Amino acid sequence: MSACIFCKIAGGEVASQFVHEDEEVVAFKDLNPIAPTHLLVVPRKHIARVADATQEDERLLGRLQLVVAEVAKKAGLTDFRVVTNNGKGAGQSVDHLHYHVISGRRMNWPPG
Repeated sequence: MSACIFCKIAGGEVASQFVHEDEEVVAFKDLNPIAPTHLLVVPRKHIARVADATQEDERLLGRLQLVVAEVAKKAGLTDFRVVTNNGKGAGQSVDHLHYHVISGRRMNWPPG
């Protein structure tokens, strides 16, 4: 059994409020939201970070983007930010590729 919390959530071992679920991808509400809407889109396959994806993951990476668009639309979002962090120095706190879908507050630029 993997110690990865996102693997456990995707596998149903840890309860979460899914807003999307299919064979390859799950999306759920972030437990520590930084905005009124803060969703996480996560592949079921464990990939530690985007830099670890391989050519084999090309279709899955595209699927993740489509799910981002789908959950944003389902949530009624027209303006939103999509973020993925690569490594601890970039702010990645869970070593499992995931996209943040954030909306409902003013987004500053540059971020960080």
